[in-house]
Amino acid sequence: MPTRPDPDPDPDAEPDPEPSGRGSGTVERHETPDERADRNLIELLQELRVVQTGVQIVFAFLLGLAFTSRFPQLSDFQTDVYIATLLLTVVASAVLATPVAVHRGLFHRGAKRRIVALSSRLAMAGLFFLALALSGAVLLVTDVVLGHGPAAAVTSVTVLMFGGLWFVLPWTLRRP
Repeated sequence: MPTRPDPDPDPDAEPDPEPSGRGSGTVERHETPDERADRNLIELLQELRVVQTGVQIVFAFLLGLAFTSRFPQLSDFQTDVYIATLLLTVVASAVLATPVAVHRGLFHRGAKRRIVALSSRLAMAGLFFLALALSGAVLLVTDVVLGHGPAAAVTSVTVLMFGGLWFVLPWTLRRP
């Protein structure tokens, strides 16, 4: 079935690279808004699948820590960081899984573009909570191994790295 030109182009859509892979020219996708929504949802769900695996690994690591022989020796600060990090991991997991629940709840209701828009925002929020959880894990481990000062320095670099790579870089690449 031939595709119609999109009367409502996606302002965030990137043109595809030239099919030959050579040169700097670009070609535009010729897809309907529904086809674009289908493709965007598939891509987003695949990205979330990859990230969710990382969240599960961090969560498993944190759950295991509570049952080690050294856990009762943690300072009050370290215990607070542990609890906060564990809860941030739960929040990240919940937020990153929400697009799947939204998709299931609105399946076959003609809301795919709304699902994609909401799911994209949820993915960014989930990455934010995941960055905080991973930074908390770094803070906990480095505080136990190196002490407060080095842990604060390493964690600060970690927070800046996540902020730069996951939020600032994509934002700057979107700008014309």
